[in-house]
Amino acid sequence: MQFDLSAVETATMVFIGTLVFALVLVAFVLTAGFLALVMVGVGKFAWFLASTTLLTVVHGINHGWDRLVHHASTGSPGDFQGQPSPSTGSYPRVMLGDS
Repeated sequence: MQFDLSAVETATMVFIGTLVFALVLVAFVLTAGFLALVMVGVGKFAWFLASTTLLTVVHGINHGWDRLVHHASTGSPGDFQGQPSPSTGSYPRVMLGDS
């Protein structure tokens, strides 16, 4: 027995067509939402990598500077000759706050 499409009522064909169109829309929305979530995840991962790299560079610079300052402070006292500071009259150049 062959299926005769002309025997199906118009209302039934409209209903089936509406269901098919709704399924196509649902598939499109689900795909778009999934791709948006993937793009947000990739963006967050890229930001995480960039911020971690920047923080690592800053911490490396700080660590290097600390080592340099520590190395300079362990030198012999003759490396840095102190110079007398000029006086401002009867008061020394640097006044203590509680005097």
